[in-house]
Amino acid sequence: QVQLVESGGGLVQPGGSLRPSCAASGSIFSLYAMGWYRQAPGKQRELVAAITSRSITNYADSVKGRFTISRDNAKNTVYLQMNSLKPEDTAVYYCAADPRGYNIAIMPATWGQGTQVTVSS
Repeated sequence: QVQLVESGGGLVQPGGSLRPSCAASGSIFSLYAMGWYRQAPGKQRELVAAITSRSITNYADSVKGRFTISRDNAKNTVYLQMNSLKPEDTAVYYCAADPRGYNIAIMPATWGQGTQVTVSS
């Protein structure tokens, strides 16, 4: 089983940027599809971005044009570049892994612990 650890969240002003990362270990990372989800208090967890083993990507409409998901298989790491951040982006962001790496409609088998992102003036 792959193990996931997120880092790189924090507090940022509206319009600012953050780049959380997700470090993986314990399995063949390059074969997994990966995703970033987020959950705010009182709201459902939602998929933000996903990337397959072949680097096909998908984004929620709310973040298109602002967020970019990428992966570095040599470092067993997935990134989420977040630009032009808005207060409504405030949430705990979770990394997730799907061993069926070919499918962009990911079904996570493993989750990280989450990293807090707060966008506030």
